Amino acid sequence: MWLAMAVCSAIFAGSTAILAKCGIRHTDSDLATALRTTVVLIFSWLMVFLSGSAGGIAQIGSRSLLFLILSGAATGASWLCYFKALSLGDVNKVAPVDKSSTVISVLLAILLFGETAHLAVKLTATAILAAGIYLMIEQKETAETVTGRKWMVYAMLSAVFAALTSILAKVGIEGVGSNLGTAIRTGVVLLMAWLIVFLRGKQAQLRSVGRRELGFIVLSGFATGASWLCYYYAIQNGAVSVVVPIDKLSIVVTVAVSYLVFREPLGKKAFVGLILMVAGTLAMAICA
Repeated sequence: MWLAMAVCSAIFAGSTAILAKCGIRHTDSDLATALRTTVVLIFSWLMVFLSGSAGGIAQIGSRSLLFLILSGAATGASWLCYFKALSLGDVNKVAPVDKSSTVISVLLAILLFGETAHLAVKLTATAILAAGIYLMIEQKETAETVTGRKWMVYAMLSAVFAALTSILAKVGIEGVGSNLGTAIRTGVVLLMAWLIVFLRGKQAQLRSVGRRELGFIVLSGFATGASWLCYYYAIQNGAVSVVVPIDKLSIVVTVAVSYLVFREPLGKKAFVGLILMVAGTLAMAICA
């Protein structure tokens, strides 16, 4: 079951990037992040009450709560960096860099959680993933100037924070329902996102957000909420070193739709890199 949920997470996550890109063409990325997080929060708490998980709030230990808050803060930082990168670069440029969080997450899971089953296969698959990511990044970076690569800095920061999110969440959701854990983390992200908006004085831009872009931002929020619920259910019930790579298969959805919607081409090296990423991910899933 957790493998199926991980696959669903990948599909929803891949859709999120495309919908978000459509929503930030003329809207500030920080403001868009805050708006879509509001949607995710409503969605996640709705699922908490529908699933009857609300009663579990009183049973959350201080340690779990601390790690859920830290995980939420890491998620907020990752989102802010990711959507800033999307606003500066093409979807199929940003996505591969962001997916490098997989390599970090897998290695940390092996070291911290002792997920050493089929270790040789996992390490080999991780190396294949890293090679694929490199090919996709290298292909896209060669034609860029130094001043045109600001998106890469934000994408790399997004990857680091995303990796920390997975590890902190694994600790934080021990004994906590996945729906409830997601809702608590989302609340932290929401506070962080709106704090950034107000500290930077961007709240006045709310009035200028177009209906069409707002619609895409809202849809992106729904896709994110669905992805999170599937992802953290999978993390809670499965192995981090397997769930994270499967979730990162969202890049296949992202790259395919970015070509259809934004006409962003995929070079030969990048295509080979994409195949390697998929191959490495499937290898990890098979050894689960």
